[in-house]
Amino acid sequence: MAKVNKITGRAVKKKIARARARSGTAGAPLEKGYAAVQAYFHMEVDKKDLSDILKRYIKNTRSKEDQKFIFANAEYNFNMFTHYAAAAFWINSAMPRDEMTISTGGMWYDALDKFVDTLYEKGKPLFAEKEAEKLAQGNVITLSPMQKLQNKINNTIMYELDDLEDAWMNGEEAVLDVYLRMKFHGLGGSATKPVASLIEGWLLDYSDAYHKRCEQAVEGYSHLKRPELKRRMNECEKMLGDLEKLKASTKATRTVKIKKPASLDKQISRLKFKKEDNDYKISSIAPALLIGARRIYTFNTKYKVITEYVSSKATGFEISGSTLKGLDTLASRECSLRKPGEFLPIVQSKSIKQIDTAWQLLTTKTKSPNGRINGDVILLRVMDK
Repeated sequence: MAKVNKITGRAVKKKIARARARSGTAGAPLEKGYAAVQAYFHMEVDKKDLSDILKRYIKNTRSKEDQKFIFANAEYNFNMFTHYAAAAFWINSAMPRDEMTISTGGMWYDALDKFVDTLYEKGKPLFAEKEAEKLAQGNVITLSPMQKLQNKINNTIMYELDDLEDAWMNGEEAVLDVYLRMKFHGLGGSATKPVASLIEGWLLDYSDAYHKRCEQAVEGYSHLKRPELKRRMNECEKMLGDLEKLKASTKATRTVKIKKPASLDKQISRLKFKKEDNDYKISSIAPALLIGARRIYTFNTKYKVITEYVSSKATGFEISGSTLKGLDTLASRECSLRKPGEFLPIVQSKSIKQIDTAWQLLTTKTKSPNGRINGDVILLRVMDK
């Protein structure tokens, strides 16, 4: 019985929810036959879906070996023919093949397989080409930093030295400011060795000819007068001096990498010390105060040893594990106490000078400490000087 509106007395029509329109491959009209599916694919399915459908068909029907050749083809081969994608969709959906007739009398599944065969043949050389490119990329030779530097030396300053030698052979009194030219080419101290080796060879030849130490050198440079030999020797020595200056300059301007100290909490994380001692009625200060302190006083409750640590660094102490870093072993000292109760209050409250005066009165032997702190040690006091 139909529902009645209580106010108007009229029958209420039942609202029917309309089915949501399907799009893409989900809306393909399989129930209307293959021809309708082909027409739908031509108008409604986007390229990505066309490619996915055809590739899925190939994966279902061809071996892995065949697929690597087929998929070597460009992407447009898989999405430009809607009729082949429609045929693949029909077969993927397990629809009857006898409906897949072509107007010329053939069958679309045969045409689809021939198209895939064509892709297979086209893909063979493409796959080989891609593999060759990968192999070539893998065979790229990477030069080491030293090889790159040597290439730069050969292509810059060595060319200029060759030009200098040619000018000398032509009788010109040419000169070369090696320091400025090396700077110009961005060559530093590490580049001086091969350059120096070449110039040293020249200097040896000219010296042997000038001082008549080698018959071959004398004969080879017999066309040069002694003043010219001397001038060239001086130029070689000057260039070698420039190379030494370049090495010193590079060393002076070299960036020094300073190790960043560990964070405060990390430095004291493994430090072992005694927090409190009831016998001597003393307690340790916060261990974080040790970091950066210039002077530290500790007391070993087990052996009754008082220690004064002095830092050798302006930045004060650092800690590694349970060891003080930056310890001045000559200025630092430790000593056993016969009467700790009398000496410890002095350390805790007096000035450095007063502590030193009291220390001089101790009768036990003063020694140099090793900088290690352990679980028997009370951290008494720190100072910043």
